[in-house]
Amino acid sequence: MDSHTIMTGVLGFPVRHSLSPQMHNKAFQSLQLNFRYGSFSVEPSKLSDAVRGIRGLGFRGVNVTIPHKVAILPYLDEIDQEASLIGAVNTVVNENGRLIGYNTDGRGYVQSLKEETGIEITGKKILILGAGGAARAISVSLALEGAEQLWIANRTPEKGKQLAQSLQSLSKADDISWAEIPSVIQQVAVVVNTTSVGMFPNIEEIPISPDLLHSNLLVSDLIYNPMETKLLIEAEKRGASIHKGLGMFIYQGALAFQLWTGKEAPISLMRETVLQELLK
Repeated sequence: MDSHTIMTGVLGFPVRHSLSPQMHNKAFQSLQLNFRYGSFSVEPSKLSDAVRGIRGLGFRGVNVTIPHKVAILPYLDEIDQEASLIGAVNTVVNENGRLIGYNTDGRGYVQSLKEETGIEITGKKILILGAGGAARAISVSLALEGAEQLWIANRTPEKGKQLAQSLQSLSKADDISWAEIPSVIQQVAVVVNTTSVGMFPNIEEIPISPDLLHSNLLVSDLIYNPMETKLLIEAEKRGASIHKGLGMFIYQGALAFQLWTGKEAPISLMRETVLQELLK
C-alpha cells in the first residue's frame, strides 16, 4: 500500500468470517492494480457513519452484506434498476462522491449457473425453495433472464406470497406451500435451494425429501459449506445434474470487481483462492 492505493471493502455485522478480502486482494494483485480490500464490522446504528466514511475517505466502493443490504438504500444517491427490483444492494460504487447501489447477487448466480452447467434459462420452469433476500435476488435475475414460470415455496406462506406477487410483472410467478412441492417438482427443470438447510454444521439436513428428486432436474444449492450438500448428493444419486453454491459467491464478487476497476475479473484465480481458504 502507498499514498495512491484505492480502497474497497465489505460492510457487515458480523463480517470477520468473510472470504471476500482474500479473494479480491489476490485478484487485484494478479492484475497489478493498486487497490486493497478490507473487512469492516459495522453495527447497524453506525451504518450512516460508515456510508459518510466511504465518501469522506474516497473509497472506490464497497460490498454490503447482512444486515445492511436493505438498510443502506436511503443513504445512496442512485440505485441500479435491478437492485431496485430486488429491493437490496450488495455493491456500492463511488463515482466522484456519488454513491450508486447495485446488486450482483442475482446476476452472479445466473452467470454461474449458465457457465457451470450450460443451461439456457429462457423458457424454463423453476422451483425456488425459500423466500429470503437471496431468493429475491435470484428470482428477479432468473425472471429477467427469461424464465417462463417461477414457483416460490416457503414455510412462512405470507413471505412466499409477497415475493411471488412482486415478480409477476417480470415473469409468471406463484407461491406454493411446502406441502405442494411434490405436485410442482415434476413440472420443473430447475430446483434452487436458497434456505440454510444443510449448511455446516447441520450437514445431514435436507430441505425436501430425496424421493422427490428425479433425473430430469438440475438441482442448485446456494450453500457452499459444505461444498456438496446432502441435497446435491441425493440429487446426483438419482441422476439429476447439480450446481454448487460456490459459483454464486465467486461471480457476484467478479461483477463487483468489474464495476470498481473496469477490468475483467480473474475468475479462475478467485475461485482457487476461496477454495484454498475453505480447505484450511
